[in-house]
Amino acid sequence: MKIICNGEEKEVAAGIKLEELILKLGLNPDTVVAECDDRIIQRQNYASLELSENSKLELIRFVGGG
Repeated sequence: MKIICNGEEKEVAAGIKLEELILKLGLNPDTVVAECDDRIIQRQNYASLELSENSKLELIRFVGGG
């Protein structure tokens, strides 16, 4: 199925969960803020949120530095 992730169309498996996608992208779910279809998703819901066809996803990654 197709989703839009950070403005890019991506082909993903049907029924994929948000946390699975974050991990497939090589990101750490603990350092990512996710917005799906204009809603901020609570981190504890990443593993249960199933993405849908044409979901619009924005992933914002926080990195430390100093």
